[in-house]
Amino acid sequence: MGNTSPYKILSVDDQRLNLILIEKSLSKEGYRTVSAENGPDALVMALKEKPDLILLDIEMPGESGFDVIKKLKDTPETNAIPVIFLTGDTGVASKLKGFDLGAVDYITKPFHPLEVLARVRLHLKLSIATNSLIATQANRLKQVTQAQAALLTTPGDKPDASFGIYYKALEEAGGDFYDILNISDTITGYFVADFSGHDITASFLTASLKALLVQNCTPVYTPAESMKMINDVLVAILPAGKYLTACYLHLNRATKKMIIINAGHPPVVCLPRGADPYLITTEGDVLGIFKDAQFGIQSRTVSKGDRFFIYSDGLVESAENKVTWVSGAASLLPACRQLAQVPYENAPTELIHHLFGNDFSAEDDIVVLCLEV
Repeated sequence: MGNTSPYKILSVDDQRLNLILIEKSLSKEGYRTVSAENGPDALVMALKEKPDLILLDIEMPGESGFDVIKKLKDTPETNAIPVIFLTGDTGVASKLKGFDLGAVDYITKPFHPLEVLARVRLHLKLSIATNSLIATQANRLKQVTQAQAALLTTPGDKPDASFGIYYKALEEAGGDFYDILNISDTITGYFVADFSGHDITASFLTASLKALLVQNCTPVYTPAESMKMINDVLVAILPAGKYLTACYLHLNRATKKMIIINAGHPPVVCLPRGADPYLITTEGDVLGIFKDAQFGIQSRTVSKGDRFFIYSDGLVESAENKVTWVSGAASLLPACRQLAQVPYENAPTELIHHLFGNDFSAEDDIVVLCLEV
């Protein structure tokens, strides 16, 4: 006999007959089934059993299926479990609400056992494929055995990205990193990260991070999904105690929409055209430690000429003066205000001059990226 464990399906329905029908149709095909007749029991069962997939009735007394899936997706231990809704409501609004809450599919009642089986198989295959993709990326990046400096993009390499950069490594094995990603003709990604530590490992890992950004920052994934995929791989490959803070700006110049993803990184400085600068503070977990990391996400409308500054904590922190980036970030606003008429290509270097003068001794790696819409 083999040692392969059967896939486990949790079915949730207040109609006992439906649960029996699902159990019989799936168990005879080799699946293990568990069931619950209401929302609270379903949440308990999901945490206890860790099913591979959940079949969830929408219309139940007390907590509806919508209530249940919201709690499932807000719980780190269950937020990655695929959920298929069972519904007697064929209206588009109900289906769209289910998808918005994180459902992967729906089955209309009364359902046929063969349809249930087909949908279960399909979404288990998709789940397996996603997990396999993460594992494959992790395994490939684990094979990096020698030093490989990450290639840092210059403004001349990607003139359409409209950015300027200042980069200074404290040591040869710098821990700061940035990249510019051409996601489409109208969408650009701007990424700044800061690895913990300044050892040679941090320098090696920047090449792996650059590869991950190219693989995952595509039109197929939302910015939040891209960061989640990257985090999952980093959790698998980073040495114990190693992590990074990061900020990712996803700018769509066609729609004038910007999405900001923050992973434990200092706040972005926004310098609107013709207005005073301000901080965009978005809290989030760091990358590379927590499998269930939650990132700060903001979406906003931007205008032509608006500028945004992303930077590492070396710009605003000082161990000598006991200044952290939490308090130090506000000091950037007066300096950024004076840069409104400076070309964006020169703005990062001018910001350094405003803050430190022409000759200064850095305490940490520093990267400053200025982009203009």
